[in-house]
Amino acid sequence: MANENEILMEDCCRYYSIETSFVQTLFDQGLVRLEYHDESYFIHHDQLALLEKYMHLHYDLEINMEGIEAISHLLKKIEHLQAALRQQKIR
Repeated sequence: MANENEILMEDCCRYYSIETSFVQTLFDQGLVRLEYHDESYFIHHDQLALLEKYMHLHYDLEINMEGIEAISHLLKKIEHLQAALRQQKIR
């Protein structure tokens, strides 16, 4: 049974007009988290912003999955460096 913070993956894909295989590939690559219970996949609300970012990259900018992975990796590095910089400023 899904909790109130989860959306059935198929419903989410229908809402965004995207293929479930796209979301499944993002999950397989570790780019979004899905929960599996009651024989279905669910996406948590806190993952929707990431999903929308990846949808924009893939469908609007036509970036393939390898490119999305590279962009995601670089963005995470930037966030990590920014956090380290903020930490240095505090000291």
